[in-house]
Amino acid sequence: MIGKKIRMERIMDRNSKRTVIVPIDHGVSVGPIQGLVNIKDTISKIAEGGANAVLMHKGIVKVGHRGYGRDIGLIVHLSAGTILAPDPNARTQVTSVKEAVRLGADAVSVHVNVGAGNEGEMLRNLGMVAEECNEYGMPLLAMMYARGSKIDNEHDVRYIKHVARLGAELGADIIKTVYTGDKESFREVVESCPVPVVIAGGPKIKNEDDLFKMVEDAMDCGAAGVSIGRNIFQSKNIIETTRRICEIVHGKIRE
Repeated sequence: MIGKKIRMERIMDRNSKRTVIVPIDHGVSVGPIQGLVNIKDTISKIAEGGANAVLMHKGIVKVGHRGYGRDIGLIVHLSAGTILAPDPNARTQVTSVKEAVRLGADAVSVHVNVGAGNEGEMLRNLGMVAEECNEYGMPLLAMMYARGSKIDNEHDVRYIKHVARLGAELGADIIKTVYTGDKESFREVVESCPVPVVIAGGPKIKNEDDLFKMVEDAMDCGAAGVSIGRNIFQSKNIIETTRRICEIVHGKIRE
């Protein structure tokens, strides 16, 4: 589909075939935390650092994305849930692909916590959104995590291989999931998933060298990039941290 191909080129570097995405959707799940109070300033710095795209909710698009500074790709997040909910792992769909098209999105994203109480609803939403994305020529990023009462280790390669493949099976074009902690196991995740896999940044890391090493290891395993939020927008120097991650992800391939 030509529309999906054109939009994918907005969020994936055409030379390296990789991407650096910065999610800033945390205002819904945990509130206006450090780094997201002045949203326009944060997005400007992320763009200046060279990220391929930012990921946000529909309301923030209207006030924070277009019309200033360096251009940057836009991913509209369709899922929402808060830490205040009876089940903090539950997610529900709060907008549509059609609305994302109206907002000028280059892609949309859906969050699924496999193992959560409303897993069935989240999987149904993912499958139906994938069909809607095909209708509109819209790339779909699926955030796939293993989180629930039966999950003893959210980074276990058994679970991560399963959730990544699950997202691809239901129609996602890109999978976002956690790094399993070592190259050998994460390579299994990438090799068993038929669509590109990007890694999440996780909680704020105290030592940025550890963050950069994780990104480098994931790239060595064949990851298609990163989707890192707090470890970028809460860093002491957003521009430099973004730039360093872009250098690792894209290497010398990027123009």
